Amino acid sequence: MALAVVAGAVYFRAGDDAAVPAAEPVSALQSGVSGSSSDGSAGLGGTSASASASSPASASPSSAKAPAAVGGWVPVDPAAWKAQVDAYAALSPDPVPAGVGNLAEFRADCQYSHSAADDPIVFPGLPGASHMHSFVGNKATNAATTPSDLTKFTATTCKPVLDHSAYWVPTLYDAATNQPVETTGFRVYYRTRMNTSTGQLPMPNGLRMIAGDAKKSVPTPRGSQGQFYCAFYGPGDLDGIARSTNGNWPICGGDATLHFMLAFPDCWDGKNLDSPNHKDHVAFGANNTCPKTHPVKIPAVTFDIQYGAKGTTAGYYLSSDKQGASASSMHGDAFIMWDQTTMNKRTKNCLLQRRTCDDNGYQQ
Repeated sequence: MALAVVAGAVYFRAGDDAAVPAAEPVSALQSGVSGSSSDGSAGLGGTSASASASSPASASPSSAKAPAAVGGWVPVDPAAWKAQVDAYAALSPDPVPAGVGNLAEFRADCQYSHSAADDPIVFPGLPGASHMHSFVGNKATNAATTPSDLTKFTATTCKPVLDHSAYWVPTLYDAATNQPVETTGFRVYYRTRMNTSTGQLPMPNGLRMIAGDAKKSVPTPRGSQGQFYCAFYGPGDLDGIARSTNGNWPICGGDATLHFMLAFPDCWDGKNLDSPNHKDHVAFGANNTCPKTHPVKIPAVTFDIQYGAKGTTAGYYLSSDKQGASASSMHGDAFIMWDQTTMNKRTKNCLLQRRTCDDNGYQQ
């Protein structure tokens, strides 16, 4: 792997892969944030510390002393990330069996695990500080969960079991009974949304991301963006055969039930595993490329969430917006932690080669 210097930044080059920005030196980051991993988990950064919403280099030392609950810049361990990229570059793809499709994706198929008013990304170390969340994946996830916890406590509701990640969304409630409506299926896709896989790299372990806006409160009528929809394995009316009294929720016909799709960014700054607002370190690509500020092409995570409910005239509400009683505050959190070899192999086999994979590898 060669080194290159572009505009004052150090980049690793792995064969034909796109340049991967190295993490900024720890000395350039606010004090109190560790840039190394104590447990050997590739990509792990230190405990989240508070910082301003500006870049890490501009954060003052005093800002690192603020409560960790407000978030902060968490730098990637540059040595661990370089080691993962080196291993990925050296990995030869597995032969593709006959009949495998060319939809570039792999996935984890998960089930509901537990609910808690916790959020280890937004309110780390503060149990009960969040609205209620429904968790899937790593069974040990709580407010105190750290990257190293995800490697130590690996029991999961996902397949493959080598996905130790934690995923969560606000809990859905039936407006008539105020009872929770939990997910009956939770598929996490890792895809490429671009027409080319040049420069595709795997996920760094310890990456935290949030998609959606928990504070948004606007109506979600028929045909609107960001609404729940009706789906089944067959034709049907995505908007439902009818709507709730307030118009914000579909009522599904036939065998269809409520679903929601939530897309996460597919480009990373290559430097930070988290940021003060949990979004600035990642970005969405456009025109089949990543922006210069976020040059690392990572798998595009998408939640495909299924609920057993069919819809009612009373409708529903989310724990993040009880009064609004619409779907607009739907959001999701992803705390990434895979067996590194498995992540590297799935990324190379399925995304770089643009082949269809399921939760067990090539889909045949």
